[in-house]
This record gives sequence, structure tokens and C-alpha cells, in this order.
Amino acid sequence: MKLTVTDLKGKSAGEHEVGFTLIADGKGTQAVHDAVTAYRAAQRSGTACTKTAGEVAGTNKKPWKQKGTGRARAGSFRSPLWRGGGVVFGPKPRDFSKKVSGSTKKLALRKALSARLAMGDVLVVDDFKLGSPKTKEFVGVLDALKVAGTALVVSTGENKNLTLAARNVANVELATGEGLNTYQVLKSDKLVFTKSAFEKIEARLKD
Repeated sequence: MKLTVTDLKGKSAGEHEVGFTLIADGKGTQAVHDAVTAYRAAQRSGTACTKTAGEVAGTNKKPWKQKGTGRARAGSFRSPLWRGGGVVFGPKPRDFSKKVSGSTKKLALRKALSARLAMGDVLVVDDFKLGSPKTKEFVGVLDALKVAGTALVVSTGENKNLTLAARNVANVELATGEGLNTYQVLKSDKLVFTKSAFEKIEARLKD
């Protein structure tokens, strides 16, 4: 499969042959599900915490004697039945992350990117060097590339002007070719790669 490479004005700057095997059938669907589930689970902070009866403030002294008061028996101020008492089976800090093998992650990314390529949602530009860190210039580039809706811009290394220019643009996310994941590929309406970033992805996905 060949992709048209453009410049930042949307004009053709050559072609690029996709350097990994595309997945056209149902293979990899489960891998995509596993990778996305694991990614979203890892985003959970897992910091919810409640105190048990042994952790809340209070004394172990019996509130009143067992018999003769006419009231129900009570053995502790810290009982879960009392206001301010402990919580039974409440949440505790935990790690929600799930383990996914490297081969599964690779298959999932290849499957997701194959689907986006087949739908025509991937654009490749020769480079994404902006003359200044101005948002107006960045928005002008997106307009020239006819990118509407949400977009993921994938470059390589540190691009200070791009980072500063894109940070105030709604629905635009930045990523690198080295760190791109399956969830990011599926999330946005359009994927804009620099040629060098796309080559990084190809190197990661080669058989």
C-alpha cells in the first residue's frame, strides 16, 4: 500500500510504501481489545480508600454496660453500625493494571493502524517544522491538510514549536513514533504522521 506524502501546505511531496504487513481479516481483534482494556485500566489511579473499624479514631471502651439500660448491646464506638465508625468491605488502594505481552501489543497496534489506513484516516507529511510556536500557524497547517474533528499528530523527538503551538488547540493530541499505542490510534478522527515518525512505527511493526 502506498501513501501520498504531502508538505505542510497540503501539496504532494512524493509517495511512501507502507513497510509492514497490513491485517485485512479478523485477526488481531482480540489483541486490540486486550491492549485497549489494559491501557485504560492503567490510567485508573486506584487511590480510593476507606478506614476499617480498626483504623478509625475512637476508644475500645464499651459505650455502656451490657445489661440493664434498655438499649441495644454495643461493644465499640468504632462499630460499622455507628456514625463515624469503620467501613465494611470498603475500597482500599489497589493497582488496576493488567499484563499484556509484547507480541499482543505489537499485533494490536498493527491491526489498529491497518484499519485506519484502510479507512483513509492516515496522513503523512514530510516534516512538521513550524516557523514559530504560534497556535495560529498550527491551525493553518491543519486547515491546509483538511484535518477536521479530533486529530493525533505523531512526530519524532522533541519539537518545541509544535508542542507549544498545539497545546491550546482543542481535540488535538501529540504523540511520538516511539511511544504510540493502540488506544491513541483508535481515539482520534485523523492521524497525522511525519514521515520519520511513520518509519519509526514501521520499524516497530516489522515481522
